[in-house]
Amino acid sequence: MTNRVECDLAILGGGLAGSLIALAFAARRPDVRLALVERDAGIGGNHIWSFFDGDVSPGDRWLVDPLISHRWPQGHDVRFPGHHRQLDTPYNSIASPRLDAHIRAVLGDAVLTGADVVSVTPDAVMLADGLEITAGAVIDVRGAGDLSALRCGWQKFVGHTLRLDAPHGIDRPVIMDASVEQIDGYRFVYLLPWDARTIFIEDTYYSNSPALDVASIGTRIAAYAQAKGWHGTVVHREQGVLPVVHGGDFDSYWPAHDPVARAGVRAGLFQPMTGYSLPDAVRFATWLVDQPLDRLAMVTRARAAAHWRAGGYYRLLGKMLFGAARPDQRWRIFARFYRLSAPLIQRFYAGRSTLTDRIRILCGRPPVPIRDAMRTLLNPPA
Repeated sequence: MTNRVECDLAILGGGLAGSLIALAFAARRPDVRLALVERDAGIGGNHIWSFFDGDVSPGDRWLVDPLISHRWPQGHDVRFPGHHRQLDTPYNSIASPRLDAHIRAVLGDAVLTGADVVSVTPDAVMLADGLEITAGAVIDVRGAGDLSALRCGWQKFVGHTLRLDAPHGIDRPVIMDASVEQIDGYRFVYLLPWDARTIFIEDTYYSNSPALDVASIGTRIAAYAQAKGWHGTVVHREQGVLPVVHGGDFDSYWPAHDPVARAGVRAGLFQPMTGYSLPDAVRFATWLVDQPLDRLAMVTRARAAAHWRAGGYYRLLGKMLFGAARPDQRWRIFARFYRLSAPLIQRFYAGRSTLTDRIRILCGRPPVPIRDAMRTLLNPPA
């Protein structure tokens, strides 16, 4: 048995970003020999990723359409105290079992799971079991980097899928139900109706702390379901914590002397205000497939640095959310935002707000104390 694998591109991390890179190369550069290396037993972990139709350009849909587990062409809802709105933008979800099956069907033996990385260089990877991967290039997509270099709030969540005894009556996703009690910052419930009797309920918090009390949140999910008259069995559970970046130093997060290419959250490629990474992961994968492998670290860092600079406005909004708004009043910022035009909302989630959008979001009477808002605005984010 050989203890060495050779490839042209080793992708470290089989989450969404790493998987999209692998799929893009398999489709557009089939001559490139790939190795997709994942620590866990399955690709994609235990997650659901969702996106609005406007988040992915029509020319890139070929990459994500085969991964879609559920689609709601009728749009989605939001709910706040005194305000309920339906938006027409179709919504899509990708579940990790579908991602895992598709990746394995496309890549075959190029997928290495249960592979714990112990050392990385620009052209080699050593695994804990002694297997060495030699590569023309290596790209690191293993989750977040050193978040101590950034100033963050946190979006954290626990989700349960319930199989109910009777139909739930929800015909479209509810992106935010913020009519619930406000606890630990801005709290809302997120609903995905998989079918007439199966529904995903996620309890989400924009919090100052990444600590996740899974048991207490699970109790709140059960109470929410009971209040809706839903009774059934939990058939799936997931949880997560995402950074909401409102400051910090990119050069500390990704030092210029680091010789290994990066992608995904490890490269800072996400919408800073929401932690939402799918649009950037798609754009990055379809861009990367046209880049030279022998300069991968240089070109990926340059792209990530440009993304950081472009995200200054979103970091400012995050700073206002966590610095100017009382935790139990943060919902008012989102309630006001969801009274704006649907195209503006769509461009915001895609990370493509226009100058006019940015002015419109900030203009008018702010839903936070004026003094706190001004103090935040006059202290620009890094």
